[in-house]
Amino acid sequence: MIDGGHEERVAILDPQSGIAAEVIEQLLARKVSVAVLGRDLAGFDSTRIAATRQCDLTNFDNLSEALNEVTEELGGLTGLVNCAGSMLLKPAHLTSRADFDEIVASNLTTAFAMVRCAKSIFKGDGGSVVLLSSAAATLGMGNHEILSATKAAVENLARAAAATYYSSDIRFNVVAPGLIETALSHQLTQIPAPRNISNTLHPLGELGMPSDIARAICWLLDPDQSWITGQILGVDGGLYRVQTRPSMSIGGT
Repeated sequence: MIDGGHEERVAILDPQSGIAAEVIEQLLARKVSVAVLGRDLAGFDSTRIAATRQCDLTNFDNLSEALNEVTEELGGLTGLVNCAGSMLLKPAHLTSRADFDEIVASNLTTAFAMVRCAKSIFKGDGGSVVLLSSAAATLGMGNHEILSATKAAVENLARAAAATYYSSDIRFNVVAPGLIETALSHQLTQIPAPRNISNTLHPLGELGMPSDIARAICWLLDPDQSWITGQILGVDGGLYRVQTRPSMSIGGT
């Protein structure tokens, strides 16, 4: 609950992703009213979801109209989460213009389209916006050129928006996962060799689960975190910050 006893109301973009599904479950468990927006809304139980809107998340006007309708229907929103995104692992010289346009639209355009709606959606009451990045936004990883470029842009979008809209009490933060076991990463996680390599790259020795990322997103949405903005929260099994080495004896003991 937010200050004054008002109910939390959160809109999730692209609710069909594995991470989004976990975010929705965790928000519902803490009695948050959840709205979902996206092109594919099949399978959502209307008795559990407070509002749904089918829309093109890359279309500024379409998304703005849909979010305004949801805001009106629910009596306001306290949080926005963009779970839209695509993964393409190709070197730059093998990335076609169609590949480029698709990844930019999915990863960056959807994020920007949501951010530009925040001020009018929250209407001076403040709120929390959470975007998704990747550890690849900061690390130099082979075959990640377009993924790294778009996710780095998302991180800087959030920082700039946090600086622009602080006076409206709107917080912008980013969760940056390592490799997570979702349908999007299936091609890597279900093949023993690449999975073993991925496990080794993460110091904690295993891949993440959607629930790990969802917990971080829900934490940032919580109004209790009202002093956190412009941050990139790495939830990546230590991939970005921790370098492991074989243990060795120190001081001759």
